[in-house]
Amino acid sequence: MARFYTDENFPRPVIECLRAMGHDILTVQEAGNANLGIADPEVLAFATSDNRAVLTGNRRHFMRLHLQQSDHGGIVVCTEDKDFEQLASRINDAVSREESLRGKLIRVNRPLQSG
Repeated sequence: MARFYTDENFPRPVIECLRAMGHDILTVQEAGNANLGIADPEVLAFATSDNRAVLTGNRRHFMRLHLQQSDHGGIVVCTEDKDFEQLASRINDAVSREESLRGKLIRVNRPLQSG
């Protein structure tokens, strides 16, 4: 199972679903880093120093960080999805395929709506 560090805005219900699946998740709030205006590079550095991958919905900034610095604990970027259980399932599926998340950028996208 993966070790994640979630940023401030990541949905709590998704975190709880992932924990129920066996993932080790530390939130910004639990780490005592909430509401401090910590910049994304420092979020990534903190996660990496604790051997964790960042789990975030802040796709643009973290994808750019990955291009600038690929030596990190992993970055999992997600599109917004109000179906929290399905989002957790997609994250679980995506990271379960990987032996290690170190240095990787994994994109978890919401499926296209049919209609």
